Amino acid sequence: MAAISFRNVIKRYGKGAKANQVIHGVSAEIETGEFVVIVGPSGCGKSTLLRMVAGLEEISAGEISIGDRVVNDIEPAQRDIAMVFQNYALYPHMRVFDNMAYGLKIAGLPRDEIKKRVDNAARILELGHLLDRKPRELSGGQRQRVAMGRAIVRQPLVFLFDEPLSNLDAKLRAQTRLEIQKLHRELGITSLFVTHDQVEAMTLAQRIIVMNAGVMDQFGTPEEVYLRPATTFVASFMGSPPMNLLRHAPGVRPGAVLGIRPEHLSFSDDGWLVRIEQIEMLGAERLIHARIGDEQLVMRADEGVAVPELGSSVRVAARQDRLHWFDAGSGKRLSDA
Repeated sequence: MAAISFRNVIKRYGKGAKANQVIHGVSAEIETGEFVVIVGPSGCGKSTLLRMVAGLEEISAGEISIGDRVVNDIEPAQRDIAMVFQNYALYPHMRVFDNMAYGLKIAGLPRDEIKKRVDNAARILELGHLLDRKPRELSGGQRQRVAMGRAIVRQPLVFLFDEPLSNLDAKLRAQTRLEIQKLHRELGITSLFVTHDQVEAMTLAQRIIVMNAGVMDQFGTPEEVYLRPATTFVASFMGSPPMNLLRHAPGVRPGAVLGIRPEHLSFSDDGWLVRIEQIEMLGAERLIHARIGDEQLVMRADEGVAVPELGSSVRVAARQDRLHWFDAGSGKRLSDA
């Protein structure tokens, strides 16, 4: 296991005036044994950051360290990392055992050591009964577990996951998330996991890096990112549905944006006057879409709460201890919020 350090890391494509900078001075310290998720929308630079750790992308400026080594100029094979990709990249003609063992055979490990490592990984991932099958005989979730097993047997300093659950359906994604959590608890290897899915980020991470157009907007625990978002971008990206961001509602400060989570709104005898526009039934709860002036508002209501009719006007109140204030120009959280 090893810590990972980003020190003012920059990535540019091209040179001179025409260079396109896609990573803008990322600095972060990831602790030994920590599970960190890098999350953000498509094109935000999250996979580029991961690939720089792996050595698959050159670093234009700054430093990346794994343990006590700066790895900027170290070849990928010498970085002691293992990577799990979105596509499983299994050899179709090989058995599961051979897919998992292939890298160890290339490295010249003794046959007994290879069998020991593969059997141990198969036990952790519950693949023991599948070791003699070919990839075509496996489900998508089983193939992804084989890909993870291939990484485990390497016994690396660092695991890198590049959107490994994207090809799975919703049920398998949830199941595989649990397996990854179990895997990390058992092995304790420092892990970086890239995803565009904020639910994956919130459920998997010990800490989250939120990327926005090549900038690290926030680095914190899931609770910190959700309860005290550093910017309006983080507030709008993390959470389903996202935080309401209001600029013109009654009581909003000049030059500021007011944020309030949907679960922190409730029907009231006083408060904002809103018009009900849409209601989404989600089993044990409902999402109520309303309009306040020219802005949209979403509130979350439990199944026992009486819901007004579509088109009706009602009043809603926000919990005063759950208000978030952001600078309207920069989008950054105000210090007293």
